[in-house]
Amino acid sequence: MAKLAFLGLGVMGGPMAAHLLRAGHDVCVYNRTTARAESWVSANGGRHATTPRAAAEGADMVMACVGNDDDLRAVCLGEDGAFAGMAQGSLFVDHTTVSAQVTRELHDVAAGRGISFVDAPVSGGQAGAENGALSIMCGGTQADFDRAAPVIGAYARIAKRMGDSGAGQIAKMMNQICIAGLVQGLSEALHFGEKAGMDGRAVVEVISQGAAGSWQMANRHDTMLDGAFEHGFAVDWMRKDLRICLDAADEVGASLPVTALVDQFYKDVQAMGGGRWDTSSLIARLRKLGDRA
Repeated sequence: MAKLAFLGLGVMGGPMAAHLLRAGHDVCVYNRTTARAESWVSANGGRHATTPRAAAEGADMVMACVGNDDDLRAVCLGEDGAFAGMAQGSLFVDHTTVSAQVTRELHDVAAGRGISFVDAPVSGGQAGAENGALSIMCGGTQADFDRAAPVIGAYARIAKRMGDSGAGQIAKMMNQICIAGLVQGLSEALHFGEKAGMDGRAVVEVISQGAAGSWQMANRHDTMLDGAFEHGFAVDWMRKDLRICLDAADEVGASLPVTALVDQFYKDVQAMGGGRWDTSSLIARLRKLGDRA
């Protein structure tokens, strides 16, 4: 059993922290909205603290799953930040999808305090978090990853070290680049089938067993055909992630034409009022364009 702190109890962090508690760890949680932390403790047990520093004091390991670069800096740095409460030799594991730049920045700050740091963004969505079946891509030293792996295994289907600090975030960018293209392709196929008078579900039953099959096809085609998008990973968050990808591509000199195009398609979905819709809502944009034709 380890003494742990978990910072951020959103749709991903809340279930992840609960898995740690069920695994037998001593867990103290923090959330920017105290009422959510109180509700989590009431439902799951454990303890909550009113600042990241208080949650982190005495912890062997601190996990975070917050919103973006600025949110991560806010829970790590400053007088009330987690780093101020962490002892030398403790380990910080960041599950937030952020830029590799802020990851390396915080890694260096942590190292200056004698704190180890592993970037460990996740893939698998809310269902993966709830079912303890996330894919976790990690950056950091081998020794630090080896310390983290048995603990994060409570909510991981697979956790693998990708390389040194920042490598986990680069791997997550690759993940999001793949998803962007897949969802657009699936949206176009289903929209085309609708216009051609095909039974989309019947077609998916066949083609999902061949080379066209994907997680997106298996898990999203039903709701896409039904026009149901009030679930899953929000368009607003996907645009945040794709902006990270495109900025990083500029830094390394990579060309991401499809990613840049799909990012603009998601901008159109936001303009339709779909900022909180699931990323599979790209098909709604195509339907709207088709209605105009």
